Amino acid sequence: MSETSPRPLTFALVGCGSISDTQARALAQLPEDARLVACCDLDSAAAARFSRAFRVPIQTWEELINDQMIDVISLCTPSGHHGDLATAALTAGKHVIVEKPMEITVAKCDALLDARRVSGRQLGVISQHRFDPASQTASALLERGELGRIHLVDARIPWFRTQAYYDSGDWRGTWALDGGGCLMNQGVHTVDLMLALAGPVTSVFAHARTAAHDRIEVEDNVCATVEFASGAIGTIMASTSCYPGFPARLALHGTAGSLIIEGDELAQVAIQGRPVEHGASATTHAMQIATGGTRAASAAASTTPPDQHVWQWGDAHAAQFADFVAAVRENRPPKVTGEDGRRAVAFIHAVYTSSHCGQPVKL
Repeated sequence: MSETSPRPLTFALVGCGSISDTQARALAQLPEDARLVACCDLDSAAAARFSRAFRVPIQTWEELINDQMIDVISLCTPSGHHGDLATAALTAGKHVIVEKPMEITVAKCDALLDARRVSGRQLGVISQHRFDPASQTASALLERGELGRIHLVDARIPWFRTQAYYDSGDWRGTWALDGGGCLMNQGVHTVDLMLALAGPVTSVFAHARTAAHDRIEVEDNVCATVEFASGAIGTIMASTSCYPGFPARLALHGTAGSLIIEGDELAQVAIQGRPVEHGASATTHAMQIATGGTRAASAAASTTPPDQHVWQWGDAHAAQFADFVAAVRENRPPKVTGEDGRRAVAFIHAVYTSSHCGQPVKL
């Protein structure tokens, strides 16, 4: 790092559960941009394990928000605690990035957005799949109008969670802290990506069930039909009871072509007048289209150097953290804002409301 380069932003991670290791490794990929300097958890054993694994000191919550050497607090706590903790951190002058979902009710999301506006600090919501190469190339294709007008959208999250998963924490499967089931906790990533690519929604009509798990308050199966502001229609299905679990899928169908993202990869691109591309070649083909199909782009995409980095789990988190650091330094909103986080929660709550009342719900 040169003498004129800004110092890395210092991060403290709060909540040392399952996603915390992914975040810590992602931050370690950005030594010139970010540095993890502390951790915090009410569970002393979890905090001790994380502290040993990543060689950072443990601090109390009060110590973290009053530590002037900490720039950013990343919240990996149960969803229902996000709002209060994030508000306290923002009020203390910290920038905040929150794991999904942003909060568990629209009202709590609104309160958090108010706190961000008052503080003048940056607030981001983890939605790392926006940063996957598949999502990036899909976005570029849509911006260029390569698929024509989108008229049909299909989102599926056929995942599986054991009963032991829900029994592993008192907060799991509760309305108070999980905020919902397979759609709020597991499906929110696909919801966010669907809204980012297909645009805002005007109404939903949904059915939800608790079909395959005991001792949970929330749904483990949900299906909804969706109307988009663009005039497109679609469906979304989410589950944590589809043994043994299958990749999430988002398909966009337009008047000039279709694309399918499956398992975080661009599985298929079909554009009228061009060969249909599948698997890895679909991403290569889409990148060529998105960059204008130049000879240089084609040549670059058709070769894979032996030392080329292979995209893997955690890289999207690193990309989102890099964007958040840039947002702080440039005093601009991050690519995934609190407003984006609220939009996903509002959609999910409309689905829940529709499933409870048996009627379509307008957003």
